[in-house]
Amino acid sequence: MTRSNLLLPVTFIILWNSGFVGAEYGLPYTGPLTLLFWRYGALTVILFLYLLIIKRLRFPGWAVTLPNMLVGLLAHGVWLSGVLFSLNLGVPAGIVALVTALQPMATGAFSGTITGERTSTGQWIGLITAFAGVALTVLARMDFSDSKAATAYLIPFVSVAAMTYANLLERKMELYQHWRILPMDLTLFYQSLATFIVFMIPAFSLESLKTQWEPPFILTMTWLVLAVSLGAYASMWKLLERMEANRFSALFYFSPPVTMLMAWIAFGDTLLLSDVGGLIIVFTGVFFTQKHSPNTQKKT
Repeated sequence: MTRSNLLLPVTFIILWNSGFVGAEYGLPYTGPLTLLFWRYGALTVILFLYLLIIKRLRFPGWAVTLPNMLVGLLAHGVWLSGVLFSLNLGVPAGIVALVTALQPMATGAFSGTITGERTSTGQWIGLITAFAGVALTVLARMDFSDSKAATAYLIPFVSVAAMTYANLLERKMELYQHWRILPMDLTLFYQSLATFIVFMIPAFSLESLKTQWEPPFILTMTWLVLAVSLGAYASMWKLLERMEANRFSALFYFSPPVTMLMAWIAFGDTLLLSDVGGLIIVFTGVFFTQKHSPNTQKKT
């Protein structure tokens, strides 16, 4: 891989995983629901103005818009809610990233229900092995004497389920309902709008939109909107144009070590021996999954 071809994946990995650390920076200044409200409110306005200026803003009808909004609500709203609530309850960012790294494998394992392809034994072994690695790490850190703290480590699994279901819905639209697929920028606009609208009421009623508008929070929010929501997604779309989906999904497996490194730099988070063991087991599962995936098998 040339230096120019390497730059885009590295950019995506850094921007995407900085979202975990950025969220942890922002939570002391506001609640998880309010953070999502401000983030997707700002993103919606930016995308609205962008689409308006380039004359691409359009309403394709509810039959097309609603499925895309549902995918967005799951992939953005529910996924990030799980991440934010777990971070807010004290789960280290690296551990959250480790749990959510299960999502690409789960999507691959269950995609056969949509595509009709048989999920290989190797893929299931990979997924189960990776899950065991995550379970080892999570169980070693859980304080079972504190039910609230213990439950916090289970919340990221909700994120995995939501993102997996969102990806399967999107995959189904791609295969059987092509007319429901919108251009990427318009898709992100309606997904962002759906997240903003849905979180408006709970953010106001449960957290009263309480926010400390201090410079660190403003800078963090700017980073989350521009660098993560726009920069990471833009680089993701470029990568999907150049890479097979299977190879692209492998980039998400860099999330745990990269996020752990970022969290160590930002917050001084330390690794436990169980974290290292969990990482090794997870990457063993990733190896099995990648080796036995349909795209890899076709090339061998």
